[in-house]
Amino acid sequence: MRVSLLAACLAASLLTLSACKRTEPAAAPDTAATAATPASAATTHDNLNAVAWVQTSVEYRALTTQTFRAAADHLDAALKEKNWDALVPDERGNAATGLKPAVVMDVDETVLDNSPYQARLIRDGKEYDEISWDQWVAEKKAKPLPGVVDFAKAAAAKGVTILYISNRAVHLKEATLANLRDAGLPVADDSVFLGLGTVLQGCEQNGSEKNCRRRLAGQQYRVLMQFGDQIGDFVQVEANTREGRQALFDEYDDWFGERWWMLPNPTYGSWEPALFNNAWDQPAAARSQAKRDALDYAP
Repeated sequence: MRVSLLAACLAASLLTLSACKRTEPAAAPDTAATAATPASAATTHDNLNAVAWVQTSVEYRALTTQTFRAAADHLDAALKEKNWDALVPDERGNAATGLKPAVVMDVDETVLDNSPYQARLIRDGKEYDEISWDQWVAEKKAKPLPGVVDFAKAAAAKGVTILYISNRAVHLKEATLANLRDAGLPVADDSVFLGLGTVLQGCEQNGSEKNCRRRLAGQQYRVLMQFGDQIGDFVQVEANTREGRQALFDEYDDWFGERWWMLPNPTYGSWEPALFNNAWDQPAAARSQAKRDALDYAP
């Protein structure tokens, strides 16, 4: 899940930052202007281990594949159960009975793998920014996560619409849909992409929260499942703190593995700013120290 409004993250409060400031990939930098950073700088980048794990480990591939396979095994039961719904009651503004079935999927690090963008940032000693991210999206080179294409095609074959609720901004819609199609994912029509900036009349969106767009999906569909890589992909995060996030998990823990399906993403997420009071304006060293302070050290 990628957030394209970094500026909003700097000004938002704990109530509005469930998905802010995340490194969503960007286009390749001009090689003439940005030569590779010295190895010493690259090895100290916060994301080195995480991106290396995503790109090279069989464990990552196994996790994503088993998640989508397990979800596929639950799909028939969800279709048969008339009252089955993956939207929380507060986000279901109308009865779901009789509506067309759908599955809601986040895009970044849930459907599309943007680790090449993250690798560029490591190489060049940089952090996420909107310009580089937009450039990457325009390239339309992101590959699908292992297992997602098989699941999405199987769901579509059963008459289930795949909806993409993403924090990619609406101006990235065409490039995103083209990338999804090129990756082999089902795209029924342009309306299945609900990007950041999609408006639901009468619903006020806080920052990059997705609750309004989930409500919009619920007006037309019975949502059988949701897929994401952050807790905010499933339910609104009222307070992006460790305690607030844990409370949400405790409340909905039995939804995971049935209605909700979480994908692994160690490279970025709303969990990260929760460790430093959501203050992205702090120097990188201060943010890094806050993460160290959050660790549980062996005696």
